[in-house]
Amino acid sequence: MIARSSTAAILLVIGAAGCRPTGLQPGEGYIAVPGGNVWYRIVGSGNATPLLVLHGGPGAPSYYLKPFAALADERPVVFYDQLGAGHSDPITDTTLLTVERFVAELAAVREALGLDEVHILGHSWGTMLATDYLLTKPRGVRSVIFASPAISIPRWLADADTLLMTMPDSIQAAVARHEADGTFADPEYQAAVMAFYRRYVGRKLPWSADVDSTFTQLSMMVYGHMWGPSEFTATGTLQDYDRTDRLHEITIPTLFTTGRYDEARPQTVEYYQSLIPGAALAIFENSAHLTMQDEPAENVWIVREFLRTVERR
Repeated sequence: MIARSSTAAILLVIGAAGCRPTGLQPGEGYIAVPGGNVWYRIVGSGNATPLLVLHGGPGAPSYYLKPFAALADERPVVFYDQLGAGHSDPITDTTLLTVERFVAELAAVREALGLDEVHILGHSWGTMLATDYLLTKPRGVRSVIFASPAISIPRWLADADTLLMTMPDSIQAAVARHEADGTFADPEYQAAVMAFYRRYVGRKLPWSADVDSTFTQLSMMVYGHMWGPSEFTATGTLQDYDRTDRLHEITIPTLFTTGRYDEARPQTVEYYQSLIPGAALAIFENSAHLTMQDEPAENVWIVREFLRTVERR
């Protein structure tokens, strides 16, 4: 685990290199990827290695990740909305909703922006995308940050069951009743979902405008097909996803982060950490799943120190 007072000492074992011009300039635009066009935004133009940020969902646009733009004083930070989300083209063809296509999309974004060397930060579903991308053995990825990871969905669902049991009986009963009946759109079910989210997704209330925009523009077509009706119920194509048996293949510097009250429970994230030799872990004590919203300054500090350490080798 990384404590703020000792982060630098712990991360020194990871190592890395100096700065060089990146050629990236602030701005936004669109990139052609398999299935359509995705929107991207570059913040900052420093000489340190760029950071490419992968949002969660699937289907949740990148608004909520804006706190990481604070890192742009040292390096370009690249955000993009995956196909079907936010400013990017919508998806109407469900055959495009595969992990493999999203991996190809990520590769296309890197190529179009000339990200020959890059750090990758994935959050939630973005950690699944990052994992499968890294398993293709791409060149030039200097480090990876798995933020609130969902690398084993069977474990995620077991953790969700544990967290649901901490909710009031009325919430548990509403969830059980409507999931048995398949009435996911019922206001009672939606209210139960929101009660869970305010405890284990975003604890800092009221939610910021960026979190509101993320949920308002969440593509339920993408989310529903790949995931399901709520964070604690997976009925989609990702429900059997599990890469724990392949995490040992990741050999680049790795940081795991999670919140003390995260859906990605600290015990599970510690297990993931144990599967990658030398991986570091940071737990944010006052955060749920949206750690970068609940504790933005702490998130930026931890990520900054990790990236600096990697680049000091």
